[in-house]
Amino acid sequence: MVRRVRSLGIAGLDGYAVTVECSLSGGLPAFDVVGLPDAAVREARERVRAVIKTCGLKFPVSRVVVNLAPADTKKAGTLYDLPVLLSILAASEQLPAPAEDHAFIGELSLSGEVRPVPGVLSMALCAGKNGVKKLFVPAANAAEAAFAGNVEIYPVAHITELVRHLEGTEPLSPARAPAVPARPVYDVDFAEVKGQQNVKRALEVAAAGGHNVLLIGPPGSGKSMLAKRLPTILPDMSRQESLETTAVYSITGQTCGSDPIVTRRPFRAPHHSVSAAAMAGGAQLQPGEVSLAHNGVLFLDELPEFRRDVVETLRQPIEDGVVTVSRAAGSVTYPSRFMLVCAMNPCKCGWYGHPGGRCRCGEKAVRDYRAKVSGPLLDRIDMYVEVPALEFDELREKPDAEPSAAILARVNAARAIQRRRYGEDGPACNAAVRQAELERVCALDEACAALMRSAYDALALTARSYDRILKVARTIADLAGAEAIAPAHLAEAIQYRTYDFNTDTKETL
Repeated sequence: MVRRVRSLGIAGLDGYAVTVECSLSGGLPAFDVVGLPDAAVREARERVRAVIKTCGLKFPVSRVVVNLAPADTKKAGTLYDLPVLLSILAASEQLPAPAEDHAFIGELSLSGEVRPVPGVLSMALCAGKNGVKKLFVPAANAAEAAFAGNVEIYPVAHITELVRHLEGTEPLSPARAPAVPARPVYDVDFAEVKGQQNVKRALEVAAAGGHNVLLIGPPGSGKSMLAKRLPTILPDMSRQESLETTAVYSITGQTCGSDPIVTRRPFRAPHHSVSAAAMAGGAQLQPGEVSLAHNGVLFLDELPEFRRDVVETLRQPIEDGVVTVSRAAGSVTYPSRFMLVCAMNPCKCGWYGHPGGRCRCGEKAVRDYRAKVSGPLLDRIDMYVEVPALEFDELREKPDAEPSAAILARVNAARAIQRRRYGEDGPACNAAVRQAELERVCALDEACAALMRSAYDALALTARSYDRILKVARTIADLAGAEAIAPAHLAEAIQYRTYDFNTDTKETL
């Protein structure tokens, strides 16, 4: 007798339909799992056998063959424990066969508890697209799965609950989608930052247009402090952004029952010893830092200390918004749209150009230190911002700076202008504007064109730098509520590109 139970699998960030087939036949007792299972799936045989006996059921004394279809797709993980168990119980007629529009995922403990598994949100989204009406998941994953909104989710804490539900004696209640807070709560605020008004202005522009930023200043000037507060002035995540980001965190097992949905913009700050695989994606095809920062901020502190191969992995994600991870196990593509925020000292000791004369580096040492930063990466950063050391009087002042909420209001207003300009299906912000639209939305009059020509020659800009200056100028105009880019807007945008990485002086136009 053959019985089928529907389940799901996960490949990269996408779910796919799986059918668990169980056949009982005569011959010597045996239990085989086929369909390209990995070691974790094969070990399900011992877990399922133990659970059936622990829960007072009977393991069939016959030849048991379980097939995971499609058989040419590799199956990985422990999520097939539950459907394998149900297929055996249905084939041995101890339980009625589940309906065709039911699907099951979950790992089993030896006592019969159903443990959470990663990637539930992606599988729930896939279930709705494949005709599944009721999806049974571990109780700890129920809130996350319910957020998909396209399938009825039933939480299962113990196998005996599911048995009684399928028998019709004690039906389970479907889970409800978690309530999403109207505004995420942060434990940091821009009001805590003393001084640095120019830097705050630059970060406001960056947040309003989604631009990449490099902060340059001596130790203790507040670079890290400012960067950590950047998410507090980024627009709230849309439902689609939350779904995308939660799906990435779900497959890495970083969601939990108490906090199932990602509603705050991610802030990832990997150490400079991070490997290229950890940055782009691991050996097991897991998402790397560039994907974990999707829809948020990727902060690289002490940028020159990162290995060059690690920094070079950022070039494609910055341009394309996706990263393709190719390893021996296969190839997957993950989303990686993030704001890149970097910080560095002006020299190795950190004090070059400081009026106190504390720098111990010679001119060659300064140039060598700055040369560690990849030129192609610098070309992909929109804004270079100097963060000067604070004076004593600034430190003694009581903090009365603008709170993040006030800055956020201006950022939201600028983003609203951009949404109206590009439409629902267009770019999310000015930084994502494609080349075809750039000339239309960033048109320059004669005065602006003359200023841009002067800057292009004086700063030895590239075509990519030119485009990025136009995008920043468009954002500054949006913050001012202006229809067209004015010379003042363009001048401010150019000023964010004038840091000279060979000396400590700025170019003059």
